[in-house]
Amino acid sequence: MNEFLKKILAKAAGFWADWSMRQRVIFLAVIVAVVVGIVMLFRVSATPVMASVIDAPIRDEEVLDRILVRLNEEGVNVTVTPNGIVQVADQTTARRMRTILIREDLIPSNIDPWKIFDKERWTITDLERKINLQRAQQQMIVEHIKSIEGVDNTRVSIVWPAKELFQSEQNPVSASVVIFPTPGSDITKNRKKIEGIQKLLKLAIEGLKDENIAITDNYANVINDFEGMAESDRLSNIVRESKIVQDDEKIYRTRILSQLQSTFTSNRVRDLNIKIDKDMSKKSVDTTEYFPVIIKPPTPGLPYDDSVRRESVLRSESVSETTWKGTGQNPEGPSGVEGQTPPAFKDMSNLYGEMTQTTRTHNEDINETKTKEERSPKQMERVTVSVNIDGTWKLKHDEKGSLVVLPDNTLEREYIPVPDDDLRKAERIIRDAIGYNSARGDSVTVTNIAFDRTEEFKLEDAAYFRKKQIQTTVIVFLSGLTLLLFGFILFRMISREMERRRRLAEEERARREQMLRESAMAAAEQEGMEVSISLEERNRMELMESVINMAKEHPDDAAQLIRTWLLEE
Repeated sequence: MNEFLKKILAKAAGFWADWSMRQRVIFLAVIVAVVVGIVMLFRVSATPVMASVIDAPIRDEEVLDRILVRLNEEGVNVTVTPNGIVQVADQTTARRMRTILIREDLIPSNIDPWKIFDKERWTITDLERKINLQRAQQQMIVEHIKSIEGVDNTRVSIVWPAKELFQSEQNPVSASVVIFPTPGSDITKNRKKIEGIQKLLKLAIEGLKDENIAITDNYANVINDFEGMAESDRLSNIVRESKIVQDDEKIYRTRILSQLQSTFTSNRVRDLNIKIDKDMSKKSVDTTEYFPVIIKPPTPGLPYDDSVRRESVLRSESVSETTWKGTGQNPEGPSGVEGQTPPAFKDMSNLYGEMTQTTRTHNEDINETKTKEERSPKQMERVTVSVNIDGTWKLKHDEKGSLVVLPDNTLEREYIPVPDDDLRKAERIIRDAIGYNSARGDSVTVTNIAFDRTEEFKLEDAAYFRKKQIQTTVIVFLSGLTLLLFGFILFRMISREMERRRRLAEEERARREQMLRESAMAAAEQEGMEVSISLEERNRMELMESVINMAKEHPDDAAQLIRTWLLEE
């Protein structure tokens, strides 16, 4: 085996040595191409065949993330191509995932859910054409309903049953609609809009009847059950009519109260009771009116009416005349045989005479107007109003002008009722405000009953006595403060007087002592005796001498110092 390999390698080396450079390059290029081809072949054959879940590319990243999360929940390996197409391992998995996405409404809004079932074929059958037509009708109905204001989204399912041979065995066409309203929309409660959607379905789908249409909201509540809603509609009408009556009562009450309170003040007219009865039922009225026929209209400018009118106009006339002449004896033939004389002339037989009878028949036309109308009058049947107006209270005063206080420590008051003339005037104001009509039984009552003002009077009495107490306290306080101030001033005057007398006494004593010293020193000097002066006396004399010198050198400062001492004293 080794010899065989050595021979092959020797031959290859001989060929390689005999080849030129160009041949060697070509050989190497062929070898590289073969190797690359083999590698690509193995790689392509190793790549699994992927199936698309949705043929259209998905550009919205958020929608794509929701689809990938849902497919990952099913444990499916998902691949997304660079252009946004979602792929799975095989066609079976793709069909299963496609059903899940349709069921959970994860198909993007710009992609037709039915488009995933569209496949290019060489031929198309009648069944497919019919299905395509039904799909187009269903999609058009969805677009119509979405265009209605208040509808955010909708789902429509229409069942077209197969045609049966006998009409009695034919199943009816049925449709179900689920409406997703926008926030704040009344589409699920507005009966007119629901009836409009139901009528749109009936006109778009041939053979569809009301009983085979089910319209629900997003909470599975049937909203087109109009027969079941009859009682609810009746209650709604009653509530709405009651609200209309209450609004009218509120308007009248506000208007009348504001007028009375501006006259008698709001404290005397606190409330007004009004009850309005209205006929809210619908009425159908047929009216026939007859008018005279105007033969000649009135001449303009004349001070009188020269028109010619007739109750009717002769349209046709028929005249019938009958003339009779008596025939005398009228033989009736042999006995036992009835004659040929008419019964009307039997009583006139065997008579002589003549008679002429004329009958005239007139056909006349009159002016007639017939009116048929259905109206809901909503007219007032009866209005009743009652209001109470309080009188006025006046505090009593005694001869001195002070308020009279009763033994129970309350103020005495006097009630002044409202004059009858004012009550009648207020009643006339209310009657004019409501459009009073005695024929329909309207009633207006204005009374004068005193309000219970016990609590109000208690507060007023408490405030009055509190004020009196405060006044008394203030007077006593001011009196005491005045006495205290007078005593302080008197004490100050007495103390100053005693201080002044004490200072005068000390000054007098000091003056006497000074005079005694001066006289003693003068006597000693005259006698030529040495006088021994104590240290204290010597300091005092030196201090006195320095003060006298300072006063001489600075008289202004000395005067200011003396002035300050006098002010302090």
